[in-house]
Amino acid sequence: MKIKIINKSRHKLPHYETLASAGMDLRANLDNPVVLKPLERAIIKTGLFIELPVGIEAQVRPRSGLAAKKGITVLNAPGTIDADYRGEIGVILVNLSNEDFTIEDGERIAQLIIAKHERAQWEEVSVLSETDRGAGGFGSTGVK
Repeated sequence: MKIKIINKSRHKLPHYETLASAGMDLRANLDNPVVLKPLERAIIKTGLFIELPVGIEAQVRPRSGLAAKKGITVLNAPGTIDADYRGEIGVILVNLSNEDFTIEDGERIAQLIIAKHERAQWEEVSVLSETDRGAGGFGSTGVK
């Protein structure tokens, strides 16, 4: 699938690191480093603008290494970029660690996943079909 992109950053385009990679790394596009204090959040710009086809979304997800090693994650994970959005891609990062974290220009801050989606049409009814689970919610299917 071809997706139109404008790159106003100083960095190369996002790309798949391996043949089986689902996501492409997004890089911070900063004039100056940004320090995230514990529990602080910030929108980090990427310098990228995309035009997605209708029926396709881009999902912004955390990088597992940043999350596991530094406690840095995407606050609204996954963030959704809709096909009609034409603004700059920004990543809402949050520092869930106990230490300051400095984001440098060019640092890989998130991953971008391209995915198809469906549009739902609601069908109002008065009764839903029965299942074994029924209305059981959070944790109702057991612990193990």
